[in-house]
Amino acid sequence: MKFLPFILFTVLTNAAAQLMLKQGMTTLPEMAWAGNNPLFKLIGIVFHPWVFAGLATFVISMASHMFVLSKVELSFAYPFLSLAYVAVAVASWYFFSETVDTPRMIGIALIMAGTVFIAQSGSSAHSAPSSHVQALNEPAE
Repeated sequence: MKFLPFILFTVLTNAAAQLMLKQGMTTLPEMAWAGNNPLFKLIGIVFHPWVFAGLATFVISMASHMFVLSKVELSFAYPFLSLAYVAVAVASWYFFSETVDTPRMIGIALIMAGTVFIAQSGSSAHSAPSSHVQALNEPAE
């Protein structure tokens, strides 16, 4: 639980990146799609302020996730990323007026319940590698 704030930071930056990308892609000017050269189109899209901010936020999120993975078990940390779906669904409803119908609400509740179960299971910090992983890292004789 010591690394839970880092895990939640990863989740929130992942969700924020998705929202920025959505905003960027829905506000791209027509000229970003103009012309025949796909490279120029890609450059125009990537350097749109919202898209660029979203991509940069993904880099921050990934760096945070890599830090978390160096400290806790993957099977503990990775399921928390599903909370990004919850954050994106709620924020999409709020910022983009997207629909959150009953099946989505039930899915969100199930995701949250599953994450609570995983969080309660705790996580041991770096433990010694298991024998089969250790065997992969040893030189062949």
